[in-house]
Amino acid sequence: MTIILSFAAGTGAILFAAQINAAPCESLAALRLPETRIESSIATQPFAATDPMFGPFAVKDGFCRVTGTIAPAIKFEVWLPEPDAWNGKLQGVGNGGVAGSIAEGSLAQALARGYAGVSSDLGHEGGAIDFRFAVGHPELVRDWGYRATHAMTVTAKAIVAAFYGKTQSHAYFTGCSGGGRQGLMEAQRYPADYDGIVAGDPTADFTRLTLGGRLWEAIQTLKDPARYIPAAKIPAIAAAAVKACDALDGVKDGVIDDPRRCAFDPATIQCKAGDGEDCLTAPQVNALKAIYAGATDKKGARIFPGYQPGGEMGPAGWASHVSGDVAGHGSQFLYGGNFVRFMVMENPDYDPLSFDYDTDLPRAAAKLSPVIDATDPDLRAFAAHGGKMLQYHGWSDPGVAPESSVNYYERVARTLGKSPANFYRLFMVPGMQHCIGGPGPDRFDALAALERWVEQGEAPERIVAAHLTDGKADRTRPLCPYPLVARWNGTGSTDDAGSFACGD
Repeated sequence: MTIILSFAAGTGAILFAAQINAAPCESLAALRLPETRIESSIATQPFAATDPMFGPFAVKDGFCRVTGTIAPAIKFEVWLPEPDAWNGKLQGVGNGGVAGSIAEGSLAQALARGYAGVSSDLGHEGGAIDFRFAVGHPELVRDWGYRATHAMTVTAKAIVAAFYGKTQSHAYFTGCSGGGRQGLMEAQRYPADYDGIVAGDPTADFTRLTLGGRLWEAIQTLKDPARYIPAAKIPAIAAAAVKACDALDGVKDGVIDDPRRCAFDPATIQCKAGDGEDCLTAPQVNALKAIYAGATDKKGARIFPGYQPGGEMGPAGWASHVSGDVAGHGSQFLYGGNFVRFMVMENPDYDPLSFDYDTDLPRAAAKLSPVIDATDPDLRAFAAHGGKMLQYHGWSDPGVAPESSVNYYERVARTLGKSPANFYRLFMVPGMQHCIGGPGPDRFDALAALERWVEQGEAPERIVAAHLTDGKADRTRPLCPYPLVARWNGTGSTDDAGSFACGD
């Protein structure tokens, strides 16, 4: 039996036949697929390793590991569980940062759930914030922007069919941060690739996020050395924000439920005289106000949403993102600076702090937005395909301004002329930082909720999230589909999700 598969090549699509007969792992190396070179197909034993992006992981069962390259330079891996362990489905997994490596840790998680998994390096090798690949190579920028995820998906489906002798029953994509952007890009450009997509804390509006979010934040704290906010002052900022806004949702729990309602004024912690770790100088107050307000041009027009008060504490909070161990070492500046030097200006000697939002941003957007930004709100083709998308975002995300996800969801609703809730739901996560961490409950199974929605028609009305201390859950809360929020019933434990209901 044969099936016909399509593979996007350049501006067109190639149709080719794939034989549907189960094949042993080693024979997959002989597969001939358009623009693709299978480099190895090896029956792999359990092992443990460290993913450069996601940390240590372990694979407990043997599997078939296929590696290859899709022209010009997209390295990919497909991990195939043994036939009796396969759940019949394919999972594409996203990368973090700007990729540059295979997401092996995420592939291991997919394998543990019975999925055949696929990941790519998005067409280049390098570190998570290494943009040097972009200089002089628009084809690599294109692959990173949108083509690589689609290409790996089509290739993986052909490999799955060859190995198991049948196609997958369902295909899902999961990713957070850069992986969230990949998921949105798939729904927008290739709506038939996946039946369900989980897109977490997405870097979707990448050009404006990186220039009007990350770099803006760095410029506010670094261009004038007096405005730099050292890490030692972050606890004072966090404590003041929580004190001002924690109780707005009726529960004092150290979490600001919806920071948009928070009117915390940094001037309330301005030093009365001199300086100290428990207060801000006047220039530091102005820098913090600019970070909360978000980027604007000289006419006051909004470029990108600001960052929200609350959740500044923790190893993945503002101390690492904004301050760094010294001025110029914050991850926001390193990320934004590398982007503007190598992908925007293609000039390694460019000074990122000289970026001009009135002249440089329009040129950057014209050059890159059509290729790398996943901001198209027209998801009608994805909905018509029967696709379902579950997006989430931490309200305390210090890397990707959380309001960007709210804005995109509302743009989709305006484009459709109605709520997209029948196929697309957004869950805002109070107190969660970038993809994980923070004072709020941050552990939840979005994929399981998506599977029930796709396969059983059970739309997610709430998803229970847990906060862990020393590996044990000490608080649970429901996450509610936007615009609903979790409301305490007034009597039960505020650490128990059962004491909350989703409401206006």
